[in-house]
Amino acid sequence: MEQVTRAPKIRLGINIDHVATLRNARGGVLPDPIRAAQLAADAGADNITAHLREDRRHIRDEDIARLLAEVDCPLNMEMAATDEMTGIALAAKPPWTCLVPERRQERTTEGGLDVVAQHNALAPVVASLADAGIQVSLFIGAERAQIEAAARLDVPAIEIHTGGWCDAIAEGRKADAEAEWQAIVDGAAYAHSLGLEVHAGHGLNYVTAEKISTIPQIVELNIGHFLVGEAVFVGLGESIRRIRAAMDRGRDSLRLGEGGRVAS
Repeated sequence: MEQVTRAPKIRLGINIDHVATLRNARGGVLPDPIRAAQLAADAGADNITAHLREDRRHIRDEDIARLLAEVDCPLNMEMAATDEMTGIALAAKPPWTCLVPERRQERTTEGGLDVVAQHNALAPVVASLADAGIQVSLFIGAERAQIEAAARLDVPAIEIHTGGWCDAIAEGRKADAEAEWQAIVDGAAYAHSLGLEVHAGHGLNYVTAEKISTIPQIVELNIGHFLVGEAVFVGLGESIRRIRAAMDRGRDSLRLGEGGRVAS
């Protein structure tokens, strides 16, 4: 008789970038993104994500220093694969970095890294971070070629960009949403088969976070903008507790047989 167990709990990373966006829109020091990170940790976050952009539009250098010094929750520092950001990461030594594409003209990250085309540029950055004991993930689309390229760089993890799926759902493009969903499902399974830890994020809300938590190979979700928006209405701690509950509902719907297969 096949032994059936629950899938492991999925981790929740809270992105605090847009708390810093609100602070910077007015100037001064409030709202304090470090206080937001502390509230997130108290509400059930497993890690804190912060993207230090080239133009410092939200997170600032001093925010990274304070997050590492004052918050009892691991930091995942999102960054472009540039000399400047690599130097900052090597000096700060966050537990995790996530390499992301970055353009000054974009409002938010618009897609995943093209690891296939940028392999030679990414390799020394990944190597230097790894040599310093910093775990590295790559923010990529769910395409098989990108996943294979990430595996060749010997990173421990990837983060699948979920924005296309979430946008298609929000815009009522059912066929596109189904295609994007299948790509995420297939990509997560393939990445797992190559030994990569699989994370996911971008555009997730209560509904989509619950659904994507049913993919057994995904072990972490990173969510930010939606929760900061919800905080206006219900408070940041409550919005995080609600997303945590949604993820747990999705995860609890899974029963795993031997070898991590979804049992019928």
